[in-house]
Amino acid sequence: MSTFETRLADTQAQMETVLDKVLPLPEGPQAQIMHAVRYASLGGGKRLRPFLLLEAASMFGAEGEGALLAAAALECVHVYSLIHDDLPCMDDDDVRRGKPTVHKAYDEAMGVLAGDALLTLAFEIMAHEDVHQDAGIRVKLISGLAKASGSYGMIGGQVIDIYAPILLQNQNQDEEFITRLQALKTGALIRYAAMAGGLLSEASAEDLQNLDDFASALGLVFQITDDILDREGDAAEMGKATRKDDGLGKATFVSIYGLDGAKKHASDIGQQAKQALASYGSKADTLCACVDFVLNRKK
Repeated sequence: MSTFETRLADTQAQMETVLDKVLPLPEGPQAQIMHAVRYASLGGGKRLRPFLLLEAASMFGAEGEGALLAAAALECVHVYSLIHDDLPCMDDDDVRRGKPTVHKAYDEAMGVLAGDALLTLAFEIMAHEDVHQDAGIRVKLISGLAKASGSYGMIGGQVIDIYAPILLQNQNQDEEFITRLQALKTGALIRYAAMAGGLLSEASAEDLQNLDDFASALGLVFQITDDILDREGDAAEMGKATRKDDGLGKATFVSIYGLDGAKKHASDIGQQAKQALASYGSKADTLCACVDFVLNRKK
């Protein structure tokens, strides 16, 4: 197992432990919501966003409980987004991470509420003084997470994705449009992950900019490979449905570039991501290896 694979596996194990600790235990008449939240959050997932946060923090000297709690808060937001993305009113998916989606395992109302519960819990966790002793840093983390999650980030991207056919009508969904859409829908939380790691370690403005350049490119690589996997991935291996984009008539990087062209574009953007961290030498090896992981992922 490579150093990268070891560190990613360590993050996955750490996130399982921390999430198990911070997620509420089922009790009282509202116990069902706690069951649903834990069902969605535990026992699966790449934990890529927490990994990026922890590695960025470590690269600049911040490790320990605070970074782990911040990573757990970020993962709560990501899981919430998956629950809502799977709802019948959105993508209407039956399987996520190899098991029934929350609205299938419970019901649609519980899917909405479980997502809401995770989103609000994320900010409760991030506000805790154990995340960082400096309240000013915690405010920046909270503000950044709100922006990355909201109308100018993930939710804004989801709105464009759902309503693009209505909003654009006969206008062409070109590369510029798709790139902007995915910078919000997928890229915003990935960018935030790297930036949050830098904030936790009180990195300089130059370091934060380099992290942002890296993560912006990585987020784009992630989405391009997602489009590639939707076209040629194995649903059983991925743990979710594939070949949905063509059926919905969505413009993707594959529809724009073709399969081979999309793969080359992803590789080129991946090199840009690595170049953003070139000045850090071996300190950035793990983050740079993350680019190769995303390029070569099968799920």
